[in-house]
Amino acid sequence: MKRGFRELLIENSDSIVENWLEEISSLKTGNYTATISDELYESTNREFVNVIFTSIRNQGSSNEVEDFSEKIINLGWPLSYLTDGLQIFRRVSTEYLLSQSEQIDSNQFSMILSNVDEWVEPLIRQLVNEYSGSWENILSLQRVALQELSAPLIPVMEGITVMPLIGTIDTERAKLIMENLLEGTIKHNSEVVLIDITGVPVVDTMVAHHIIQAAEAVRLIGSTCILVGIRPEIAQTIVNLGIDLSNFPTQSSLKKGFTKALELTGREVIDLKTREADVEGIINSLKGE
Repeated sequence: MKRGFRELLIENSDSIVENWLEEISSLKTGNYTATISDELYESTNREFVNVIFTSIRNQGSSNEVEDFSEKIINLGWPLSYLTDGLQIFRRVSTEYLLSQSEQIDSNQFSMILSNVDEWVEPLIRQLVNEYSGSWENILSLQRVALQELSAPLIPVMEGITVMPLIGTIDTERAKLIMENLLEGTIKHNSEVVLIDITGVPVVDTMVAHHIIQAAEAVRLIGSTCILVGIRPEIAQTIVNLGIDLSNFPTQSSLKKGFTKALELTGREVIDLKTREADVEGIINSLKGE
């Protein structure tokens, strides 16, 4: 943008900002921002227009653009908010510059449009690129977090770990389950691993196949895998599908599975009250002798 036009915009920023705020506020009713509070919408709009004028003054990119794009993503607002706002600013700025020109001819009109575009177009590209980059980065971080939470292996006692599974199991997640299961079993030196499928809504042939593969892999590294959380409808499905689960133990609940795991590791659950009563009985018997 030529210096004269830029200085004119900056010197009259109050009028341009007022017109811009009025037009962008008119978009709120009935569009993607309809549910946003008026206070948040107004404060964000003012921050947006400040970012625009900061870019004009700096004649290029600024950190404010990156920060504002990230803020819009965190608010959950779409990219169209940014592009709509810049298109409105393009129109408002052009109209203002035209209103300040004493003589309007085709050359003057073309010059104003060209100079406004020299600034607006780069800013649109920068905002879109920053928005897209921040969005991809956030998605990547979320994907990693979800993967870490989708197949956790939890050590509950020396030699015993639990892997609770929740939600649908697809091929990609099954691969992750296998990797976490084997790495965790070795890391925690697990003798018994409980795979809890209480939260798995459907167990079909593919899901059962993946679970059997995981259990077999655990067996090959010297540990025992117990499948727990088998509800009646899941048991019926497994039988109807003809799936063979006879090679590794199964239990209907995590409690029963944990009791079995204690048994396999040479331990048992003891009722302390009962044990105390038995000890007291032995002591009383010895006193009687």
